Amino acid sequence: MSLPITMYGAADCDDTAALRQYFHQKGVTFREINIDDDPTAEQFVVFINAGFRSTPTLVLGSGKQKIILTEPTPQEFEGVLEHFQ
Repeated sequence: MSLPITMYGAADCDDTAALRQYFHQKGVTFREINIDDDPTAEQFVVFINAGFRSTPTLVLGSGKQKIILTEPTPQEFEGVLEHFQ
């Protein structure tokens, strides 16, 4: 199953860089949006994270049903993916 993944990150965020590297190593297809360059994306991240600019914020899925993960570790990400396979 191909699950659309969007990662909202920031240029100066070590967690974003680490998750990006993990995705590349594992061959995970994802779309990345840098909230430093996209004010609308930044507003979304702040809204979804109760006023915090927390990155990375992942959105898995599309349409009406999505899962949002804030600052997930690779293990947390894999645990969520297991439910889709």
